[in-house]
This record gives sequence, C-alpha cells and structure tokens, in this order.
Amino acid sequence: MVAMTKRVKVFEIVFNDPSKTFYCSGDKVAGKILVEVLEVTRVTCMKVLGVGCAKVEYAKGKQRCREEVDYLKYEDVVHLDDHPADTDGSVILRPGNKYEYSFGFELPQQGQLVSTYKGKFGFVQYFVKALMERPAQPAMECRKHFEVEEPLDVNTPDLLSPTGGMKEKKVTCMFIPDGQVSLNAKIDRRGFCEGEEICIDAKFENTCSRIVVPKAAIIAKHTYQANGRTKVFRQKLSSVRGNHIISGMCDAWQGKSIRVPKIKPSILGCNIIRVEYALMIYMHIPGSDKLVLELPLVIGTVPYNGFSSRTNSMSSQDGSVSNASNSWVSLRMPSAPPSYCDVTRDCSLDQPLTPLLDDYDGGDSPIFMNAPQFQFPPLPAYSEVTEDFGARVAPLQDELVEVQRKKK
Repeated sequence: MVAMTKRVKVFEIVFNDPSKTFYCSGDKVAGKILVEVLEVTRVTCMKVLGVGCAKVEYAKGKQRCREEVDYLKYEDVVHLDDHPADTDGSVILRPGNKYEYSFGFELPQQGQLVSTYKGKFGFVQYFVKALMERPAQPAMECRKHFEVEEPLDVNTPDLLSPTGGMKEKKVTCMFIPDGQVSLNAKIDRRGFCEGEEICIDAKFENTCSRIVVPKAAIIAKHTYQANGRTKVFRQKLSSVRGNHIISGMCDAWQGKSIRVPKIKPSILGCNIIRVEYALMIYMHIPGSDKLVLELPLVIGTVPYNGFSSRTNSMSSQDGSVSNASNSWVSLRMPSAPPSYCDVTRDCSLDQPLTPLLDDYDGGDSPIFMNAPQFQFPPLPAYSEVTEDFGARVAPLQDELVEVQRKKK
C-alpha cells in the first residue's frame, strides 16, 4: 500500500532582513519558516540546517575529479510558539492557518569562512535548509541561499607597498638575431577594490626591426584542486593599449590608468579553490611570442583610504609654500627711491632679486617681473666744481712766482 502525500500550500524560508545583500563572519542569520497546508497535517519535527561548503568537480580524461570542504554546519530543531504539541513533540497543522517557525544562528568568526563564489569548475555556496518530517510521509525540504563576503582590507602595509619589474626578450628571424625588446613597469600598490583606477608607469624599448604594441590587462586566475590534481583557468577582464613603437624607438607611460571592473574579491584562504588577480603588462611582437610582465594584485572589499594622508601632505606643502612666500617678502624692493643721504657709492645688493610668481599681473614675460629701480640724484654742475678748484689753486701760483723772482 502506497501512502498518499499530503499536500502543502506554502513551505518557504524568509529572512528577517530581505534587503541584506551579503553576510560577514560573525553575523547572525535569522528568519522564519512559513507553512500553510491544504489538509490536516501532523508534523513530527521541523529541522533547520545552515550549510556552507566549497566544491570542485571536473573531468580529467576518464577520471572524474571531485573534492569538497565544509565551512558551515549548523542544525537545530525549531518549534511553533504558543501552539499545543503532543507528548512526542508533534503538532497538527490545519488548513486556513499560517504557521511560522523562527530560527537564528551566528556564522563562524573571521578566518573560518570563504566568500561566496561560482566558477567554471567549482563553487562556494551557503544556504539555509528546512526539513519538515511527517509520519508515513517523505520529509519535505526547502532551501534559501545567502551570500557571504569576507572583509579584505587593502590598506595593510603589504598591499600598500609598490611593486614592479623588468623584462626583456631577444627577437630572432629565421634563427638570425633581430634585436630585442624590453619593458620596465611599476604600480604604486598591490591592493585595489572594484571601480578603482590602477596607474601604470612603464617604459618600452624596441631595437628589433618590427613594430611592437604595448598593452596592459587585468587577468583573473582560477585554480581548482581535486584528487591531487590542479586545473587552472585564466580570464582577461579589461585591457588598455598604447601607441605603436617602430624600430629603434622608445615609449613611456606616465600614470596610464586601467579601471578595476566589477569582480569578486580575491579568494586566498580556500584549500581547493583559489582566485587570484594580476596586472599583465606586455608587448605584442608580430611573428613572435609576447613579452609579458605580471604584477600580482589583490582585490579587496575595504577600499583604499589614502585620501586623508594625501590631504595632510597637501596641507603641509601649502604651509611650506606660505612660509617660503613670507621669506621672500624681505627681498622685495622699496616702493620709493631712497633719500640722498642713504645713497652710497657701493650700490650692489647682498641678496638676489627674484620676483614672486604670485604677484605677477601681466607683462611680456610670464616668469619675470619688472622691479622698481633706484632714482639716483643728478651729478653736480661742472661750474660748481671749477669754481671751487680755482679758489684753492690761486694762492699756490702766487707763491711759485715769488720764489722764481728771488732766484733771479
């Protein structure tokens, strides 16, 4: 004899905060199990399970590689509030009524979870499962998935340190040397978040006979491990390119930017799934393999907070500029010529005359300014000099004439 399955109108899980997009380690996952039946139903037990696991599965030839790691295991039995139950704990649900089973549990602390992920050969998922057990009936179940995003701060000293490298390659044509190409690039930090700009400083040199093209791209590297085997999947997310470089020429990037697209944060703490990112700077060489330089990146969830430090540095620079401006005040020339008594024969200045650029208000040159000049008093008239000189020389001439007369 086959038992007839009792029909259920509503059996679903609803979270208390439907607007919450993701949970972090230590958060509480709480909600209700809603039940409505179409006929009288006895429920012997209502169980709630919290499940989180990472799973990898792919084919390697004829072998099927599978691996699974658990991150969350929670189980509890929930009851109806203010509802009579039998001695065995079972309850009777009747049509026309709405029943709510409340549940709640906390996620493990930081470092014990991995962010939600869905890839080509594996996934990391979290969900709440409800099991409704009935006598002589198969257990009914329903699931409700939720996202987990582990915080990853990019403001750590390791991720704020600059990184760079240099690569070069000798090019041949039919085994004949054809010069070489080289690149030298760096970025100011390794940690970034979605939507941020990565500024690239790079120099490219081409001494071969071909025209090369410098490019840059953000690469995602997905690594799956199962049954002692490893499978790697690479994906290009966004890219930029530079100008063509002909033979014997160089090119340089000064702060060329590439934006981090909308991507999941790096997954570094899972044993079977690893998601890494890199900035690949390379030169496309016709008829030869690319010259590639990869700089590792870490995509986090806590964005870079260096704005305050930049503000402080700018304010300190402004302070130094103002101090410098005050020091130049002493070098300004007087607004009016000095008086005659202040004029000396040595008119050289002890300090250089360097005008303030802030005071510039027009003229032929945008750099130099016209400083006020001294107005020296005019020289005395020659008649005055002759008159004084003659008054002093006349007595001397009379004495000389008298001496000569006596000698005769």
